[in-house]
Amino acid sequence: MDIATLIGPWLWVIFTLVASTSQTFRNALQHDLTSILGTAGATNVRFLFGLPFAIIFFVIVTNYYGMLGMPEGTTLLWTLLGATAQILATALMLAAMQHRSFVVSIAFVKTEAVQVALFALVFLGELISLWLAVAILVATTGVVILSTKSNTGNLRGASAKPALMGIAAGALFALSAVGFRGAIRSVETDHFVLAATTILVMGLTMQTILVTIWLKLRAPETITKIMSHWRTSLGAGFLGAFASQAWFLAFALESVAKVRTLALVEVLIAGLISKRLFSQTTSKREYIGIVLIIVGVVILLNMR
Repeated sequence: MDIATLIGPWLWVIFTLVASTSQTFRNALQHDLTSILGTAGATNVRFLFGLPFAIIFFVIVTNYYGMLGMPEGTTLLWTLLGATAQILATALMLAAMQHRSFVVSIAFVKTEAVQVALFALVFLGELISLWLAVAILVATTGVVILSTKSNTGNLRGASAKPALMGIAAGALFALSAVGFRGAIRSVETDHFVLAATTILVMGLTMQTILVTIWLKLRAPETITKIMSHWRTSLGAGFLGAFASQAWFLAFALESVAKVRTLALVEVLIAGLISKRLFSQTTSKREYIGIVLIIVGVVILLNMR
């Protein structure tokens, strides 16, 4: 058995791990930019500065596989769904990070893996099995533990707001993943790399246009600030485009539920970054919540 045959079934795993690692470092850079550029400005960085790199990926891929024809209406609609949901999700995630520790905010967002299964039920008609219900229960318990204060055990005050924002961001990221997965599958080509890269360029183009227009109308000074911090923004843009390329390749090969479940390793990576870059600590209670979320999504991954 040659190496290509051996690695083939695991390609989606490799792409997912690469995407998770790149995205975590991208989130760390955006975390810093939010205090300077605001939530909308930091959100736009991943799109505006990511698009040039996505175009480079597209040129390389199309030079090898050839160009596709004009996208169909269904492809455009799926891509628009993924693009707009990701814009809102990114903004909510960055806002949540301003209220609590970086690692806990990421843990809230990662409830997306459970919510993907629910969106699959709504959009794809997939029934919820007993094991899926167990996975949702375990992961939700982890979220409740994370969103309660250690000394009060309730969802009041500053603890509830970032929890709800993170969970909402996770829901939108789940919707975005379903949208992009639908777009990739609607592309008529046998080359998954070409389909994934084409949708990436389309999605980032839509996102750049939408967010830039919004900033131009509501906060034109933010665009100037973004350009003045181009070095950090360029790094975040590259990591964002690179992560998205890997995500889309994984989506082209495997279901979003499996991909986003494996992506829970991002919680662990975020914990390491939080300790080193932001000097923030995670309590034992928070660790228990994170572990429960991971366990819930692992059940989801292994129920098939």
